[in-house]
Amino acid sequence: MTSAVTSTPRRPRFGYRINAVGVAGALIVLFWIVVAFAAPAIIPHPIGDIVDTDYFGPMSRELWLGSDYLGRDMTSRILMGARYTLGISVAAVIIAGVSGVTLGMIAAITGGGVDMVLSRFLDALNSIPSKLFSLVVVAAVGSSIPVLIVTMAVIYIPGAYRFARALAVNINTMDFVVVARIRGESLFYLIRAEILPNIIGPVMVDLGLRFVFIVLLLSGLSFLGLGVKPPYADWGALVRENIGGLPYAAPAVIVPSLAIASLTIAVNLLIDNLPTKIRDREAS
Repeated sequence: MTSAVTSTPRRPRFGYRINAVGVAGALIVLFWIVVAFAAPAIIPHPIGDIVDTDYFGPMSRELWLGSDYLGRDMTSRILMGARYTLGISVAAVIIAGVSGVTLGMIAAITGGGVDMVLSRFLDALNSIPSKLFSLVVVAAVGSSIPVLIVTMAVIYIPGAYRFARALAVNINTMDFVVVARIRGESLFYLIRAEILPNIIGPVMVDLGLRFVFIVLLLSGLSFLGLGVKPPYADWGALVRENIGGLPYAAPAVIVPSLAIASLTIAVNLLIDNLPTKIRDREAS
């Protein structure tokens, strides 16, 4: 008599499955983060120096990514552009996330008039097209890094608020939160100890998607001439100032576009391939 031996699949070491696509996305994101931090130390030439006698020069041993419309080194400008693109976008998404998530949890726990006033105000703000709002603000106040950060943060606060509020409303009805209320715990305690730890995973995923939207919005503003002021430039500004090289397939206009695409696609790949228990709030 023979008995069938059934083998159970081996569980991943830390309870998560490693996805090659997600790892590739994470590596690309990590690469740009390192570049953003190390850019001033690794650029081969000062970003304002003219190092080529020709404009829209080709790739070479001296100029790895060619030269721009003034003969400046594109490698240096791309590396420093990563610093501005990532720095502004990360600062904006942090402000939008902290503000929106905090207000969302307060509205969900408090309810009543506070919830209604916050929701209606942020709904009205959310109804304004993001590009139109940013164009009006930047054109009226002027383009500077603090203005760009605050403008884009304000644009994405309503979305972060609604997402966090929807999650917090569900958690707020659970037994452990009701028990904490009966004990007389404060609003700060409910947010810090009961609500936030149970929504932090999906909230971080949502903020990752908003980071992508902010990068694209910043690049769009810069392409319209309302981004970082020269001689400094983010990737969108590099595309704009070198658009004349497009008929020649100049690296000066192609490489910044590829940089924007690589960052945004990598972040999306990383988010799409996160473990289910992190990405989905319904997962146990």
